[in-house]
Amino acid sequence: MSTFSTTTPKKENYFLSQPHQPFFVFGVLWAIISMIFFTLSHRGLITLSIPENEFHLYSLALIVFAQFFHGFLFTTFPRFCTAMTIPKEVYIRIVWLYQIASVLFFIGSLVSAWMVLVAMCIGLFAHTMAIFTLHWVYKIGQSPLKQDPYWILIAHSIALASYLFWIIAYGISLFWDIQGWFTLIVPIIVNFFFVFLTFSVAQRMIPFFSHSQEAKSPYFVEIVFGLLVLKTLLAIVAFGIGEAIVSILLALYLLREFLRWKLQPFQSSAIVWILHLALFWLPMALSIGGILQIIETLYSLDFLFAGVHLLVLGFLTTVLIGFGTRVTLGHSGQPPHADKLTILLFWWTQIIVLSRFALSVDTALGTSHGWLFDAAASAWIVLFLVWGLRYGKTLIYGKKLG
Repeated sequence: MSTFSTTTPKKENYFLSQPHQPFFVFGVLWAIISMIFFTLSHRGLITLSIPENEFHLYSLALIVFAQFFHGFLFTTFPRFCTAMTIPKEVYIRIVWLYQIASVLFFIGSLVSAWMVLVAMCIGLFAHTMAIFTLHWVYKIGQSPLKQDPYWILIAHSIALASYLFWIIAYGISLFWDIQGWFTLIVPIIVNFFFVFLTFSVAQRMIPFFSHSQEAKSPYFVEIVFGLLVLKTLLAIVAFGIGEAIVSILLALYLLREFLRWKLQPFQSSAIVWILHLALFWLPMALSIGGILQIIETLYSLDFLFAGVHLLVLGFLTTVLIGFGTRVTLGHSGQPPHADKLTILLFWWTQIIVLSRFALSVDTALGTSHGWLFDAAASAWIVLFLVWGLRYGKTLIYGKKLG
């Protein structure tokens, strides 16, 4: 006898069906909220429970960019390693842990420094779970070539160690007034979580997308890593001239390598040439940052972290928009093609870079035009708002672009 079920199968939630979708959507949300909070604080309209510079770095690095990184890597890392995809029950826990940590952090930044500490601890747990997941994929992967995944894990591990140090130092600072610990964390986060992690992915994927057949120079990634270690150590001991020289040498080495790859950006589609632009932002940002650092040291000027923002906005954010768009389209069954609005967003990202650089120069000259800060912050909010509106329906519902 046949039996028939009267219940209909539960429809799968598309939004949670692939790891990049919730991570990207929440990354966009927190990118907007983070900059709104930072702008209001900078303008004196709200008072944060933690120092403004700590709020700015933590919210961008360990809430916004961390979720974008995990969304991209949870999708592509298994392919790097020739391993099975990450099960939904694994990544979904990490997604929700991140959101709990994020909500508590932003509420705590308004009402309680202790709530911020709780949020950081939950965020550290989520970050640790993400890294252990990537390490598990790395171990079970069947690919004989795991150099690139190895360096991605190294970058994540350094970030994890600095995250733990941050929480310990922050927790102690709630009892005793300790100074100087934050300046130790900044170069580590910038050079390894922002720059080296993004570089590790970009130097593998961009030549692949560009169909470049040129082999990389021997020990290419190792040399870049070593120079970043040296740059970071010099930053920690506040030897500005030495750090600037290392930055310029690293920029020249990267530029020589990138030119050798023969990427041909002028013959590439928009979804690819934006990645070429991002790649060349790395040596350009390092060289400009190094030159400005020398000027700061010799003439006692303050360019307001110009080098850092050129790296984070010029290199990292441009890569983020390029990769994020490509992954969103490709994993929703659409051709990775950039339409006119998307191309406009690519160029808008460069406007953000230039507006933030103008703010740095303006500060160094002592003219202090406040509208430049507002322009840079507003441009950031517009970028993620428009990108989210354009690709949100695809990420949440799987809808094709019209």
